[in-house]
Amino acid sequence: MKKPRQGFRGLWNISFGFFGIQIGFALQNANVSRIFQSLGTSVDDLAFLWIAAPLTGLLVQPVIGHYSDRTWGRLGRRRPYFLAGAVLATAALVAMPNAPVLLVAAILLWLLDASLNVSMEPFRAFVGDMLPKSQRTAGYAFQTGFIGAGAVVGSLAPIVLTDVFGVANTAAGGGVPPSVQYGFYIGAAALFAAVLWTVLTTREYSPAEMAAFEDAEGEVAAAPATVRRGSGLAPLWIALGIAVIVAVERLALDKPLYILGGGLIAYGAALIVSAGLVRRGRGDNALSQILGDLAAMPQTMRRLALVQFFTWSALFIMWIYTTPIVTARAFGATDAASAAYNAGANWVGVLFAVYNGVAALWAFVMPALAARIGRRDTHVLGLLSGAAGFASFLVVRDPMVLVGSMVLIGIAWSSILTMPYAILSAALPQEKLGIYMGLFNIFIVLPQLIVSSVMGEVVRRFFPGDPVWAMGIAAAVIVAAAMAMLRVPRRA
Repeated sequence: MKKPRQGFRGLWNISFGFFGIQIGFALQNANVSRIFQSLGTSVDDLAFLWIAAPLTGLLVQPVIGHYSDRTWGRLGRRRPYFLAGAVLATAALVAMPNAPVLLVAAILLWLLDASLNVSMEPFRAFVGDMLPKSQRTAGYAFQTGFIGAGAVVGSLAPIVLTDVFGVANTAAGGGVPPSVQYGFYIGAAALFAAVLWTVLTTREYSPAEMAAFEDAEGEVAAAPATVRRGSGLAPLWIALGIAVIVAVERLALDKPLYILGGGLIAYGAALIVSAGLVRRGRGDNALSQILGDLAAMPQTMRRLALVQFFTWSALFIMWIYTTPIVTARAFGATDAASAAYNAGANWVGVLFAVYNGVAALWAFVMPALAARIGRRDTHVLGLLSGAAGFASFLVVRDPMVLVGSMVLIGIAWSSILTMPYAILSAALPQEKLGIYMGLFNIFIVLPQLIVSSVMGEVVRRFFPGDPVWAMGIAAAVIVAAAMAMLRVPRRA
């Protein structure tokens, strides 16, 4: 029995929830730096405050992937996680623009990002669950279309509220403007409604049906996930973490690097604990299973992991620094309470809407392009387009010309959201699609964690008062991603 192909309506229902999730991410990406600056933080400290986003993704997604593979109930396999994450993210979106102090805003960013990750991670596996292999490129492209459309809505919300409905774009005495507050309220409602749509209009296949589909389609067999030898490297990871912490202390490096060192120590400790549990015959636990699946990654996934590492380093630099770069260079403003700064911050929302809108449109071009030149080369072209867009920030000051920069980045963004997942899903065992999609996210959030830890120090030491050079670094890093992509087989 082969997995049924989905028509337009089925593809719509499977992916529509991502429209709402991406509204939440877009509001976060375009406005959190603005909220932090409105509450008194400096541009040099933005990277540290943003560390919540990658750290929560690093912890949450593998765990959610592991358990969603093993869940089955009235709502199915993935849908309980869609719904739970949406409820929590809705509450965080409502609360964040009302944060009275910086600490509360930072805590709410942790909650918001963790909740969005709880909903988002199973959606990646959901496409693989619901579609046959022959339809997955189209399925992930369809998902990318909704991601782009949701991001346009979220990014444009504050400026539309100001220019069309006359909502104030500055707050008396500083603070978060009403346009941002109402944008977050609208985004919260849209997120919940979109996810609820997918929950109510889809029916997941039962475990028995999935097993029959695997036999009929010749899916990849799952590798064992027990950890027996991985603990041998634990002392090395722990020593490396200690070295990072000592270097931070001795060389007076940026304090966020303590988190990176602590993470390395924690990973080494987890290997030791897991190996001990396996030796005592207790290997059937979440920690050992997750670490075992990480060690047993298919080769295609390993090669794509390096591509993701470079790619998302560049993207995170953009999300952190676009607002201070555009407001300072294109609008001549550094005071977060000024009208010029807030006009520039609203323009950043427009720019983010442009690259997401282009991504949504390019998603319908990519399946045909990939059929002609292959998925690998399609992604290489997309990444190089993004590199050109990032590099252009070094020479462009005109706000309107920056729209062209974002068109190039939008092509890259569309490919980033589609091609790695289309390639990866064919190389993964169906019964472990959730955990491997969650583990794949490690190579998305780990570079973000590193960027959050080091970019503040880099900008402060080498480019004081001129963060635009961070975009030059982003351009170089995404070129490295394109070069790494050439290691993936052309027919993958």
